[in-house]
Amino acid sequence: MRPKAHRPSNLKLLTVGVFIAFLLLFVLRSSFSSSNPDAFLPKDPKIGIGRAENCSRPCTKIPPSLSQALIHYTTSTITPQQTLKEIKVTSRVLQKKSPCNFLVFGLGHDSLMWAALNHGGRTIFLEEDAAWIEQIRRQFPMLESYHVTYDSRVNQADELLEVGKGPECTAIADARYSMCQLALKGLPSEVYNTEWDLIMVDAPTGFHDEAPGRMTAIYTAGMMARNQGSGETDVFVHDVNREVEDKFSREFLCEGYMQKQEGRLRHFTIPSHRDGMERPFCPL
Repeated sequence: MRPKAHRPSNLKLLTVGVFIAFLLLFVLRSSFSSSNPDAFLPKDPKIGIGRAENCSRPCTKIPPSLSQALIHYTTSTITPQQTLKEIKVTSRVLQKKSPCNFLVFGLGHDSLMWAALNHGGRTIFLEEDAAWIEQIRRQFPMLESYHVTYDSRVNQADELLEVGKGPECTAIADARYSMCQLALKGLPSEVYNTEWDLIMVDAPTGFHDEAPGRMTAIYTAGMMARNQGSGETDVFVHDVNREVEDKFSREFLCEGYMQKQEGRLRHFTIPSHRDGMERPFCPL
């Protein structure tokens, strides 16, 4: 998720444009609720309603997290690594589902953007570089991030692809207790104990043969989606122009679940395999 080079200035302007549109939508929603203050009040009298004490009417200020994101991306010379068209694929889903639970494999210059677009929800970032986590935490302490390790390397991809076809890897199970070699078992408990609405795989790096590869992250994302109690999970994989991301997303997230590919980003919608419906690992 860390950009290797600066993007052209027009991409920066377009990225800022996405934020302005999102903030405009937020303000319009807030204005509507102000003009009709009872529209969104709960009907159950047992549920309390809290309002800011220093507001004579419902507050419509932009939340600090959103204003900080807007200021950062307006003034920064570093823009997200994904293109505007790729970002829009995920942002459209967030517009429908947020506030929601959003898990991101990777931590980078686009992390503040994802957290802001999921304002009011929970966004967790998983990163393998401890020094990088500390650097980002100093700059954006409000982001929730965790250090994780990956044992597999890019040069093991072909072997792991065959391993993943075995019955221990196609059986639906909690990744913590899975017998599959591809399942990530050492993630923070917060990751396993949350039902995720969106999952994005944009890490680990996978830049060369000896680097940590995304094989286990892609497999685990698909297994988490299938192991949900109900509903569907939107899973996104970036850098599908590379062999590992291409093959593993097709194999373990399934071409039959793929909704769209935009540039280097693929979007899959994976239904729960725990909802009482008999489903094969991939749709036939």
